[in-house]
Amino acid sequence: MKRLFTYLILLAGFILNCSGNCYADARIGLQNLKCEMLSNPLGIGTIKPRLSWQISSDARNTNQVAYQILVASTPEKLTAGQGDLWDSHKVNSTESIMINYAGKPLGSRAACYWKVRVWTNNGTTTWSKSAAWSVGLLNPTDWKAKWIGCDHGFAWDSVSKFSRLSARYYRRQFDLKPGIKKATAYIVGLGHYELYVNGQMIGDQVLAGPPTDYTQSVKYNTFDVTGYLKQGGNAIGTVLGNGRYFTMRPKYKPKKIKEFGFPKMLLQLEVEYTDGTKQIIISDNNWHFTADGPIRTNNEYDGEEYDAAKEFPGWNKPGFDDSNWLKAELVQAPGGKLDAQMNEPIRIMDTIKPISISLLKKDTWILDLGQNMAGWIQMHVKGNRGDKVTLRYAETLQANNELYIANLRDAKVTDVYTLKGGAEEIWHPVFVYHGFRYVEISGYPGKPELADFEGQVVYDALPTIGHFETSNDIVNKIYHNAYWGILSNYKGMPVDCPQRNERMPWLGDRAVGSLGESFVFANGNFYAKWLDDIAQSQKTDGSIPDVAPAYWNYYSDNMTWPGTYILVADMLYRQFADKTPIEKHYTSMKKWMDYMRVKYMKNNIVTKDKYGDWCVPPESPELIHAKDSSLNTDGQLIATAYYYHLSGLMQKFAVMLHKPADVRVFAAMQQNVGKAFNDKYFDKVTSKYSNNTVTANLLPLYFGITPAANTRAVFKNIVAKINEAHDHISTGVIGTQWLMRGLTEFGRPDLAWKIASNTTYPSWGYMANRGATTIWELWNGDTANPAMNSRNHIMLLGDLIAWFYQDVAGIKTVNAGFKQLIMQPAIINGLDNINASYQTAYGPVKSNYTRTKDSFNWHVTIPPNSSALVYVPAKNMDEVTEGGKKISAIKDIKPVKMENGRAVLSICSGDYDFEVKY
Repeated sequence: MKRLFTYLILLAGFILNCSGNCYADARIGLQNLKCEMLSNPLGIGTIKPRLSWQISSDARNTNQVAYQILVASTPEKLTAGQGDLWDSHKVNSTESIMINYAGKPLGSRAACYWKVRVWTNNGTTTWSKSAAWSVGLLNPTDWKAKWIGCDHGFAWDSVSKFSRLSARYYRRQFDLKPGIKKATAYIVGLGHYELYVNGQMIGDQVLAGPPTDYTQSVKYNTFDVTGYLKQGGNAIGTVLGNGRYFTMRPKYKPKKIKEFGFPKMLLQLEVEYTDGTKQIIISDNNWHFTADGPIRTNNEYDGEEYDAAKEFPGWNKPGFDDSNWLKAELVQAPGGKLDAQMNEPIRIMDTIKPISISLLKKDTWILDLGQNMAGWIQMHVKGNRGDKVTLRYAETLQANNELYIANLRDAKVTDVYTLKGGAEEIWHPVFVYHGFRYVEISGYPGKPELADFEGQVVYDALPTIGHFETSNDIVNKIYHNAYWGILSNYKGMPVDCPQRNERMPWLGDRAVGSLGESFVFANGNFYAKWLDDIAQSQKTDGSIPDVAPAYWNYYSDNMTWPGTYILVADMLYRQFADKTPIEKHYTSMKKWMDYMRVKYMKNNIVTKDKYGDWCVPPESPELIHAKDSSLNTDGQLIATAYYYHLSGLMQKFAVMLHKPADVRVFAAMQQNVGKAFNDKYFDKVTSKYSNNTVTANLLPLYFGITPAANTRAVFKNIVAKINEAHDHISTGVIGTQWLMRGLTEFGRPDLAWKIASNTTYPSWGYMANRGATTIWELWNGDTANPAMNSRNHIMLLGDLIAWFYQDVAGIKTVNAGFKQLIMQPAIINGLDNINASYQTAYGPVKSNYTRTKDSFNWHVTIPPNSSALVYVPAKNMDEVTEGGKKISAIKDIKPVKMENGRAVLSICSGDYDFEVKY
């Protein structure tokens, strides 16, 4: 019997802040699940959300044929089936994701409750459970609050190269009358904030809110605080930390580092009563504040110092005596537009128990968590008032077991906790994070035990949506290291490293890396927000920086680093079927392409490049960068190849956006650049490009610049160069972004596998065998100057993770969003088992195969409302069985063709077990 039941989950984890749109998610399935909020669905910054749902069915070949959406202004009306905001009625459509809200116009503060039912070829569902969203404050006039702060430091602060600025504590007491119906708080706290109502912390986010260029954009958060308020006296309290707003190195390099100012806040609490009246409490000069509190300093590079003896119990509750506090000052707004935060908040996502603690010297201990991570230590301690515990963080140890901190540069990465004395105290910092595996503990009263500490892993609350493991232990370890490296560097924006005095959102690190990451984490919102950061950093002439937000003034005009802007937009479309980033950013992307063409293109060759194929494995393990010119690739070749490739993407975007004139312009440009590229760099006699590096040959081959008649010969040169390197990697950051998929696409997945599974230098496996638990910045991070090497960098991953999922596991989308898939795992000698899964917008896709000398067994799952072409390795169709039956006897499988030793089959949704016996 076919079963279709409904439930609905608002997956705010999939909310996309793209042209004012959002993506809520309803699931229709077999179980009646609770409504699980993966992110705060309140106060979204759009009046035109997009709605999506997943269908779950135990019947094969389940496809939607129609749907009906109800959106109501109250839960009661929705329960009664009254879609007073929108009743789509029955819509004949197979679309189940990114459905545009088409109901009554929504305004600021609108509350919306919705549900969906669908018709499929296998039956009709009941109504799903309900979910909700609300609209934030969309208009400047909605804000009655005033910016408050204090634009100077205090006697115990230091505004210098190494800033020491204490946290600011703000409070406001107010009275409420009986009959509280609803209360909503809107807040911006720059750089970071904590919000309390009547002594209770609101939300479980940390390091709130997200980093931006605050002169361009400022993100606010919305909270339902109804249950925290009461009739009579109430109090709001906030704590402001420095974050990226009060620059971590002010007055240091003013031409390089962008400054914003001192911490400030905007807060508006709106209370609705049952009698229809309203009351608004706003930030203004009626608030009181102090900076003489327990958080004595907080600096992302240097750490946090907390003096528990200076706590003021009850400061965030009504009745506290704040007569000695200062009066809040009205201050200048930061300048950026107020927008709702649509990307996930940062949270404590995991905890790690340390594996050892050892005495280094008198009163000093070394704690080992066994895993390089980003976050902080939570400590349990009991001692006397005034005892100080100092925690210093590092990724590695010296030979004498002391911390190795040279690679942290001038980041002090030190937390200090001063005890108030008496009962056990539990503490962790709140406005900083550290990248570390080891912690030096000094001043701890008594003997510290493992149970006194835990590592709290802090990153954006992105659901893990991918799983990948193989029969090869070293590859599994590499994937583990990549996983931890990726999550460590999600901090409201993609940073390069979490430990030293950098932590910057370099564009070049994520050009293709973002694609691989999207198979592991649901990073659609995260990267949609980052595209906004990039757009806001664009200068009026069209130039785009290497770092965005442009906290560093690096506008060096490369094709490769800023080109990430276009590559990420394409990734969001392909992986999440989200067209809106392309629509939103097309004009800015075109402006940048025009800028680079006009300023740097000569005879269709792009003449500007700075970084080249960054971090090619050097000729000597002691070198950081290669000095042998034969290892390096011509920067102009790289820049021109990228212009060709990006022109093709812009042509694709122009087609999508119905811009025929632009299609013609980009097509002509691509053709001209391709011809000039081959004329300048291609040797027709040897079929080599430029100096014959792997990158020099790979880029034109993979991008389609190489004439078809020469592709085989060019690829042969690539293979020969890799063989010369003893089947090891010889590409830098740029070449590695296309290497693994390039080798596989042109018929050598076995060579890609050798590179992936190597354990000798240079390789990812070399790092793992040397004890790495994340990915290094340098291939030779243990032999080159270690002061240069970050031990938690992901730029060298290139396309490895994308290759794991797309080629090794064989999970690819045909066009966008995985409605149509190609399942074609690479068959590699020595690889006996693959177990991979990926949560698409339509549901889970699985690819799990086992190879023996006698058979190939492959379990495939395709979600409802999707379909796939599966490529089963076989000599002929008759060799393939599914569930023990010949495929010719199964109505849900349609043979298509035989191709290159594969039986190509068309399947619809469901679980399949294919077998081929040899």
